[in-house]
Amino acid sequence: MVMLGFIKRASTKPGLAPGTLVHVGEKKIEKIRIRVIDFDETNLEERELETVDECFPYADKPTVTWINIDGLHDVDLIEKIGKNFGLHPLVLEDILHTEQRPKMEDFENYIFLVTKMLFYDEEQDQLNAEQFSLILGPNYVITFQERVGDVFEPVRDRLRKGKGRIRKRPPDYLAYALIDAVVDHYFLVLEKIAERVESLEEELVTNPTPQTLQTIHHLKRELIFLRKSVWPLRELIGGLERGESRLFEEKTTVFLRDVYDHTIQVIDTVETLRDMVSGMLDIYLSSLSNRMNEVMKVLTIIATIFIPMTFIAGIYGMNFEFMPELKWHWGYPIVWVIIIAIAVIMLSYFRRKKWL
Repeated sequence: MVMLGFIKRASTKPGLAPGTLVHVGEKKIEKIRIRVIDFDETNLEERELETVDECFPYADKPTVTWINIDGLHDVDLIEKIGKNFGLHPLVLEDILHTEQRPKMEDFENYIFLVTKMLFYDEEQDQLNAEQFSLILGPNYVITFQERVGDVFEPVRDRLRKGKGRIRKRPPDYLAYALIDAVVDHYFLVLEKIAERVESLEEELVTNPTPQTLQTIHHLKRELIFLRKSVWPLRELIGGLERGESRLFEEKTTVFLRDVYDHTIQVIDTVETLRDMVSGMLDIYLSSLSNRMNEVMKVLTIIATIFIPMTFIAGIYGMNFEFMPELKWHWGYPIVWVIIIAIAVIMLSYFRRKKWL
């Protein structure tokens, strides 16, 4: 989603009953991809499924299963998953509506959460985002993304190599690892934005242009969107940490506190960058004003120097017949000497006053 799409319509289905499944958003891939990673402490199976029916048997397996769906435009497929895993129609509606505010809902048999996954496109020099939804069940985690490509490759690598405790823990730890990966990637996005802010500050001081003003407004909108994405995430993780769901063990909530701290750091950074960008408009106007003042100062000095010269030229340009100086042999060069002397004296005076 490019910057122009951050502010969108709230819905495209007015008048429909609650729970009516309609995809709201952009179709970002042609074919939906379903990938499964099924694992326990000793074994791991990873494969891409041809049909959605192939993932249903994993709901009853004793191992931990991660089902990842890339693409949300196939409403029938999402509905099938919801029926087989017992998901509420309103949950499916929120999954298909890609403009959801980050939130968490705790049901008896599963936990549903939705947030924004952010990316920074260096080629286009802009912030992109997609909706990420997660279902945590007794022995499975189901994730929904808008397109292929995410920030979870380090998590997959830990699963494949059996690093750390992720293969030894229940699915709540996998859910924590995915949330943590989303939050950690925010730091990379903020680092790129901070670099843009720094370069923009230098440009503001040295050579501000109308394009600079456009960049300031663009950055301001990006940071507003970031704030809208991060502030609810703090509530989401805080709710998971304080919740009494049997799906999250106490051992895992300790790690959620760490994610909560990271979220606070992200919020603080976003607020700092917002303040800096907001102040840039004042810097831009001050820079333009200073440049205008410099130009006006030079023009005023030039005009001031020429005022007495114009006065002298005006007197001897009146064409009166009886002007005694007109008959002087050295009158013309004397006038030039006087004019040059006036210019030198005035320039020396201006320099002594530090106006130049």
